Formats: sequence, C-alpha cells, structure tokens
Amino acid sequence: MLWVRAIVSPPPPPSAPGAFDFQRQSYFRQLGGVGFSIGSAEILSPADDQGIDALIGAPAQMRQTITTKIRAVLKGVSGTIAAALMTGERSAIPEDVMTAIRDSGLAHLLAISGLHIGLVAGIIFFGARGLLALIPPLALRFPIKKWAALAAIAGAFPYAFIAGATVQTQRALLMVGMVLVAVILDRRGLSIRLVAWAALAILVVAPESLLGPSFQISFAAVTALIATYETLSERRQYREYEHSRLPPWVREAMFYLAGVALTTLIAGVATAPFAIFHFNRFAGYGLAANLIAVPVTALWVMPWAVAAFLLMLFGFEAAALTPMGWGVDVIIGVANTVSGWTGAVTLLPAMPTAALAAIALGGLWIALWRLRWRYWGLAGMAGGLALAISASPPDVLVDGQGRLLAVWAGDGSVAVSNLRRARFERGVWLRRFGLEDAGAIWPTTGTSTDQ
Repeated sequence: MLWVRAIVSPPPPPSAPGAFDFQRQSYFRQLGGVGFSIGSAEILSPADDQGIDALIGAPAQMRQTITTKIRAVLKGVSGTIAAALMTGERSAIPEDVMTAIRDSGLAHLLAISGLHIGLVAGIIFFGARGLLALIPPLALRFPIKKWAALAAIAGAFPYAFIAGATVQTQRALLMVGMVLVAVILDRRGLSIRLVAWAALAILVVAPESLLGPSFQISFAAVTALIATYETLSERRQYREYEHSRLPPWVREAMFYLAGVALTTLIAGVATAPFAIFHFNRFAGYGLAANLIAVPVTALWVMPWAVAAFLLMLFGFEAAALTPMGWGVDVIIGVANTVSGWTGAVTLLPAMPTAALAAIALGGLWIALWRLRWRYWGLAGMAGGLALAISASPPDVLVDGQGRLLAVWAGDGSVAVSNLRRARFERGVWLRRFGLEDAGAIWPTTGTSTDQ
C-alpha cells in the first residue's frame, strides 16, 4: 500500500465524436480517476511476498527479470525489440523506431499474437517430436505426436502469461491450445468454429473487448486467414506446385514465400478497415516489408528466442540472444528502409461507424458461407466503402472546456484557435481529419466574427 499526494480527476470523455472513449475503458478497468503525483510516494505496508499479491505479481516480476537479462546481452534498440518479442515489454522502444515499424506495416510483429504463440508452440511441438523420434522404442510404441502436442501446450501457456496475456494473446493461446487438443484427440483443428469458440470465450470474460481495436483487428485477420485456408483446402489449389519441374528446395521456397505473401495480403485487406477506423493510418508497403521480416522472424528470430528461454534456466542465454539480435537488426533495417519510401503511410479521415459495420458484416458473410451467395457480401463491403468515401468531417470542433476550436476549411486543411493549449485534443482532431498539422491559426487579430 502506498501513500502519495496527487491530483486526481475523473477519466476524460472522448476528445471528439467517435474517438477513443477513456471513460468507458476506465469503467471496465474499475478506475475511478486518473491523475499524477506531486510528490514522492510513501510505502505504508509492503506487498505480501507469500500470499495472493505474490501470485498476482509473479508474471510481471518474471517479465521484468527476463527483460533485464535480454537487455544485458543485446544493447540499444536490438535489446528493446528482442524484449518486446519475448516478453511483450515495448515501453523502452525509441519513438522513432516504433514509428518506422508502424509505418512499414510491421507493428503486428511486436504484438504477441497468433504468429508468436503459434511459432513458439510449433517450435516446441516439432522439436519435441523430433527428439522423441530419435528414440525408436518410444517412436514405435507410443503416440509421440500427442506427447509433443502436450509439450507445446505446456510451453505456450507460460510464454503467453509472461507476455502479458493481452486480448490478442488470449485469442492466440485459446486457438493454438484448441488446435493442439485436436491433435491429441485426432480431430481437425483449424476451422471457423474454432474462431467462434475463441471469440466467445474472450467475450464471456471481457465483453467490453468487442469494441476495442485489439479484438477487432485480431479476429478479423484470423477469420479471413482460416476462411481462405478452408477454401484452398477444399479446392486443393495449394498442391499444384508439386507438379512443377523445379528442384524440390526451390519449390518449397517459392511455396513458402507465396504463402507469406498471400497471408500478408489477406490479413492486410481484412484488418485495413479496422486500422483506418481506429488509427486513421494505412501502411502502403506492408506486403514488401513482411515478405522479408516475417520469414526472418519465423525461421531465425523466434527459434533463437525459444532457445534463449531454455538457456536462461542455466545462465547461458547469451548463446541464443546474440544470433537472435542479428535477425532483429534485419527487421529494424527493413522497417527503416520501407518506412522511408515515398507514400509509405497514408493518413485518412475518420470512418463512420456504419461504414465499418457494413464492411465487417460483408466480410463475415463471405467468410462464413461456402456457396455462391457468399459473394453477396461484396455488396455490403462496397456499401461500407461508399459510406466511408462520402463521409464529410465536422465543420467545427470545440473541446469540452472551451480551450480550443478547430474549423474545417473547404480546401482540405484545418485552422485551429491555438497551438499551445489542449495539445492532446488537437492531435486527436488532426488525426481524425487525416492531417498531420494545422494549416493556420484562426481567428487572427482583426478577423470579423461573421467570417
């Protein structure tokens, strides 16, 4: 328990109509106020190192310990990115690097989600199965595939909780867990039903997550990917490459790169409306960046990350973190290069809620149905796109305390009444207008009140 002198106020309302609602978030987090301290804190009673406090704080303490070990080996930016991939701790990443990663379309690599949980579970699964296969008495008499699935589940759960168990992490953990349980039960794992069960489980525990970007973007991507996977599986199109006359390793490499490109394209198209709705940004060269960064992450960075977790138990994590850092440097280089290209990121004005709903429902219609009428969903998506394009921004915005006023000009620029006050609100307004800076100060001295 702490005692501190602080200035506390009620959670602020949305900065603009349709903007992020801090009051709703605070309500579901059971926060009655927000503020800042104006003095040093005094510890009234220490935390219980043996009771429930220790249990609740164990993941955070472990996360901090692992992060410290990572950054002791990998200095600078590489260490912060490696820590983000292994523990979900992103606060130390420099702002310019984070901006480059976001603008290049690689931000999903830093959000512990299906890619990371799936890779960790997959590495453990195939590694355990390979080791067990080296022991003939076990491999010939026992279901080592199911044993490997149990090992993968046992490894994926600690990784998810160390990484913070965010909404996208919970979704990924549930889905990967269900797939591995299906392996144990000799059942098919990947299906739209799996997505539905994972979504239902999360919404039962945290129904407010439905309105958040993490839930929407995460499930939009995985629904689109699994729907595409099921369609291609039914048509057997993914086996056509086997009839090629190219050498096997060339076919496999081309097939893998084609899979990465297709996955990136599908996930990008599925999540773009939600990213534009929540963040008003679109990364135009995400496909190019992901074609390099995703294979590096999957084939080099994450295997070394799993090895580093294991070697930390013996104090030899540097042997795995050092080569992992080489791959991280490649990812950073790709992000810096792609984000520097002309038109790498496009700022777009706020999308109406009705437009997003129409696009989402149209996409769901396409994903859920299997017959030809599934393509009727394109009409809903087209209608949502038309609503988004035809939407006009508000003519005037005034903040709740009357400190700032913004006027939308007919030429696509915005004039604000002050560049010093209400900076946060001004930034939100400009982003929702699809702009970076205000065009002018208005009104100026001598301006008539009727102008």
